[in-house]
Amino acid sequence: MSNKIVLALAGNQNSGKTTLFNRLTGSNRHVGNFPGVTVERWEGHVSGHEFASVVDLPGIYSLSPYSAEEMITRSFLTEGGVDAIIDVVDATNMERNLYLSLQLIELGLPMVIALNMMDEMRANGNTVDVAAMSDALGVPIVPISAGKNEGIHELVDAAIDVAVAKQRPQHHLDFCSGPAHRCIHSIAHMIEDHAERLGISERFAATKLIEGDAPLTESLGLNENELESVEHLVKEMENELGTDREAALADTRYNFIEGLVARTVVKRPRSRERERSAGADVILTHKFFAIPIFFGIMGLIFWLTFGVVGQPLSDALGTLIDSLSGWVGDGLDAVGINPFMRRFIVDGVLTGVGTVVSFVPVIAVMFFLLSLLEDSGYMARIAFVMDRPLRCVGLSGRSVVPMLLGFGCSVPAVMSTRTLPSERDRKLSILLIPFMSCSAKLPVYALFTAVFFPKHGAAVMSLLYILGVLGGFAAALVLRNIPYFRGSPVPFVLEMPNYRLPNLRSVLILLWEKCRDFLSRAFTVIFVATVAIWLLSNLNVRLYAAASYEDSMLADVSRLVAPLFAPLGFGFWQAAIAVIVGLMAKEATISTLAVVTNAGVGSANIAALFTPAGAFAFLVFTLLYTPCIAAMATIRRELRSGDGAALAVAAGQFAIAWCAAFAAYHLWI
Repeated sequence: MSNKIVLALAGNQNSGKTTLFNRLTGSNRHVGNFPGVTVERWEGHVSGHEFASVVDLPGIYSLSPYSAEEMITRSFLTEGGVDAIIDVVDATNMERNLYLSLQLIELGLPMVIALNMMDEMRANGNTVDVAAMSDALGVPIVPISAGKNEGIHELVDAAIDVAVAKQRPQHHLDFCSGPAHRCIHSIAHMIEDHAERLGISERFAATKLIEGDAPLTESLGLNENELESVEHLVKEMENELGTDREAALADTRYNFIEGLVARTVVKRPRSRERERSAGADVILTHKFFAIPIFFGIMGLIFWLTFGVVGQPLSDALGTLIDSLSGWVGDGLDAVGINPFMRRFIVDGVLTGVGTVVSFVPVIAVMFFLLSLLEDSGYMARIAFVMDRPLRCVGLSGRSVVPMLLGFGCSVPAVMSTRTLPSERDRKLSILLIPFMSCSAKLPVYALFTAVFFPKHGAAVMSLLYILGVLGGFAAALVLRNIPYFRGSPVPFVLEMPNYRLPNLRSVLILLWEKCRDFLSRAFTVIFVATVAIWLLSNLNVRLYAAASYEDSMLADVSRLVAPLFAPLGFGFWQAAIAVIVGLMAKEATISTLAVVTNAGVGSANIAALFTPAGAFAFLVFTLLYTPCIAAMATIRRELRSGDGAALAVAAGQFAIAWCAAFAAYHLWI
């Protein structure tokens, strides 16, 4: 088939939509179990059908233009480039999911419903009359289990068939009666020519007019008489029903759904998953115990990462890389390579990049454990639990999503604030994200805790993460008193997914993405930084080979900055240049220290430079100081306030880090 087919993947959050996207395309797309992960649409070719592509749209609950996700999805579906919609419906929560399905059907586009999580339905002894439901809705329905790869081929065939045949819903769905019925049909008849001009269904346009959808009302271009007629019909409906316009449509949709589910679904009053989740939530979302439990879980993760599993594996890999460096050095000596080039290859490239690479096990273990939490549904509870403390600093639980992403990388975390409905909340959240310790800092923490605090690595790590969160809260308390940030946070509504056993495939996908990103930085940005640092530390200002690192141009320049850090306990040039290079990429901090101390990969010779107090102050400074260049560029773009605001953020973070490190050092000594 030569013509390209575009399939749009739509559905509620937590319906398994992105898992299905990965199944359809073989993509390594990250699967999240909390709202707001998908900010932009993602596209991939359907496996085995190169002529067909599928676009993963943000998870939404309706087609009303109230959030960035809803606007992205609706715009894409109404722009005319979609051949068919695949609507992903969670079979264990059909009453909620079918609300969006009815609106998608109103669009009048070719469509197929993917009834997902049917394995859970069967496990609970529940059944669905798929044929009867399909007949009632007028669209094909395919039962699937995206997590277990069941029914995927049948779904692809059905979607391609309706797209090729341009098979719209088989009959014009009419789920309403009485006053709502008369209002919808009267308005649809009146605006038929306007809707046709826009290329959208007149019924969809009519329901959006009734809901008071301002963007669509403007696009339809109704004249004053038509607008007055619409308002008159809506008022009549409201008076007859005794409710407002939005509630009237919501009631008719849910009444239809309840009747449909009652006729086609046989299920237990409450599923085992729901009962299990409700029982767990009694403890895990408890008013007083929830946050201590969360800190306890994170402490366990740090203990496993830096004490039991991750650090020993990192040490073993470091030893292996050290041996490799020795073998390479011996080989270069054997062939009589130039001594300067030998030092460049062994002490510069292998030691610098190898130091960073040796911490891949730490990264892998940390994100493996975090992805287990995320895929289980626990992270959604954290957003709920943190809503109350965040409201104390002027934000809502919705801001937890970008903050949690900030523990991975600040760049996507800052970008994810686009989903926040309030501009005030969005900008305040952006300013808090740099306080969340990104994964790029993990190698620094791992190295310093291994050298200076080998018996207390988990405790030090936990303390650092807590300090970062508390620092963000303190900054928010200050910022909320600035006139621009005054006001109340927007209401926060969250649908809790059931607890589920983590999907191994999803966990491994996330793990691979994190390790791949880390390694790509190690062999690109960090490689360049390491080469530059080695050359600068081995040449003097006249570009001759320096007698020692102390005589290099790097040392000369760094000594100008080093006094700034003397009150923090690390006022020597090696630490100063590590901090400066860390602005390019935080991982480069340890490769820089490895190069300028001429250390081996597994045992960077920093113990002679730092005291324990200075080492802890350095960790606190690394935790809080200015984000990397990529993160700052993203902050500048998302704040939309020019270079001045970005520079203010950079300077502010540096000042906060300096003060916090100063306090940490002097409290220690």
